[in-house]
Amino acid sequence: MLPASVVALRRYSTRTFASDLLAGVTVGLVALPLAMAFAISSGMPPQAGIYCAIVTGFIISALGGSNVQIGGPTGAFVVVVAGIIARYGVDGLFMCTMMAGVILVIMGLTGTGTAVKFIPRPVVIGFTNGIALVIASTQLKDFFGITLDQAVPGEFIARIRVLAEHASAASTPTTIVGIGVLALIVIWNRLVPRVPGYIVALVAGTAAVIALQLPLETIGTRFGGIPSGFPAVQIPRFRADLILTLLSPTLTIAMLGAIESLMSAVVADRMTGTRHNSNVELFAQGIANIVSPLFGGLPATGAIARTATNIRAGAKTPVAGIIHALALLIILLYAAPLASTIPMAVLAATLLVVSYNMGEWHEIGELWRQGWTDRLVWMVTFALTVLADLTVAVEFGMILAALLFIRRVSMTTTVSRVTGDYVERGRAHTLQDKRIPDYVTIFRIHGPFLFGATDKLTNLIASAGELTPIVILRLRNMTAIDATGLRAIQDFADALRRQGRTLLLCGAPSQPTRLMEGAEFHRHIGDKNILVNVDAAIRRAEEIWREVPNDRG
Repeated sequence: MLPASVVALRRYSTRTFASDLLAGVTVGLVALPLAMAFAISSGMPPQAGIYCAIVTGFIISALGGSNVQIGGPTGAFVVVVAGIIARYGVDGLFMCTMMAGVILVIMGLTGTGTAVKFIPRPVVIGFTNGIALVIASTQLKDFFGITLDQAVPGEFIARIRVLAEHASAASTPTTIVGIGVLALIVIWNRLVPRVPGYIVALVAGTAAVIALQLPLETIGTRFGGIPSGFPAVQIPRFRADLILTLLSPTLTIAMLGAIESLMSAVVADRMTGTRHNSNVELFAQGIANIVSPLFGGLPATGAIARTATNIRAGAKTPVAGIIHALALLIILLYAAPLASTIPMAVLAATLLVVSYNMGEWHEIGELWRQGWTDRLVWMVTFALTVLADLTVAVEFGMILAALLFIRRVSMTTTVSRVTGDYVERGRAHTLQDKRIPDYVTIFRIHGPFLFGATDKLTNLIASAGELTPIVILRLRNMTAIDATGLRAIQDFADALRRQGRTLLLCGAPSQPTRLMEGAEFHRHIGDKNILVNVDAAIRRAEEIWREVPNDRG
């Protein structure tokens, strides 16, 4: 499939370019403070975020499958990146990012990218809420200007405790500026939504600090400024001894990137009425993450907030995303000294708004009304994201969700005996005009017969000696079966055979039929004992009964 940019250029016009140009410049200005803030919060210098936004933003728009997707560093990666850097250093981060990029490319090429839709919503909401809370906690020091004589702890509880203990060391001017910028962003976005409040707050907050000569910490005083000029290409140091160790955080980056990018693309589709190509999008995301570390950049994915800003600003094609990357490059080349004057409190206020918006807090109420299983999965994922790390949270959340899903499915599966009363009530329409012989017992399996539900048939084995000489297992309403379910039927047939009884199967749908054929199940039960429907099964039972009448008395 061709990238959306190639498809869009077939019908491109001057009017479309004008819309893309305005949108690209607008979202480029919005991306500047966010890219720097994400980098700083992750433990990297601010230029790492800008380099990432330029390189990956260009690649994702040029090669992606969405018309208006904006790619770059996002808040979702902050917690993961900070944890990787703290444990394995910057080299470990670059390795994780490039390895995750390879995984995303493979997902895109093989068409397996849509597998991310199987991640339960409570898991997604849980780690999104958790990430938002952790990001917000990392901004409190700069937002209030708290002076510490020690490094800020990486763990959430320890971080909050240290900041609370040093709350008296907060800077009043810094706090006032932070609150003012925060209020300006919120109010401006409500009153003038077409002009992003991040841009207004960045300019107004920086100008106010400079004009009033307030003693606030800035990007320049903390990092020594932002280097201007093109970022240099550097091959990251590859450490073979870390490959297996980094596999878990690599998978987290890949899956998180896939989820965020596809969620963002879906949001864009809803806003524009278009349709993205998931596999092309994941391929572009993978290439972007492979290239980003070569310029010292962060992991990247689709950015929902910037994509929405791009759409609201009038973007029509991926050209807007390419212009957004070029606008950031121009700022880096010619306005890097100005970026050094941005106060840290302004960036902190910006990230507090971003973390609140990305939290999707309204989803919690909906999950709470959907049952205790969804609540439990959300609570475990949220708690582990905040108190442990995202990798552990996603792993445990997925395991718990899978176990609860198995339980839920197994509860819907029934193995029941077809009685005369059952037939008379009209629940077995095909049997209403038929007589079930006295020497025949019919059982029906209703629902998916998977490993979590096989005990319902296994329980019948104990009472096999009490059954009639011929047992029919009706599979018409058995929607699916796995190897464990097939083995349970085999064990049931063996138990009946040991008792001198015969098992017949009938009415299996396509999926169970294919599995039984692949496993050559007919060799175990007999070709003639697997029937197409219950009529054929009853006729087969009568045939068996006539063949050995003396042994069946």
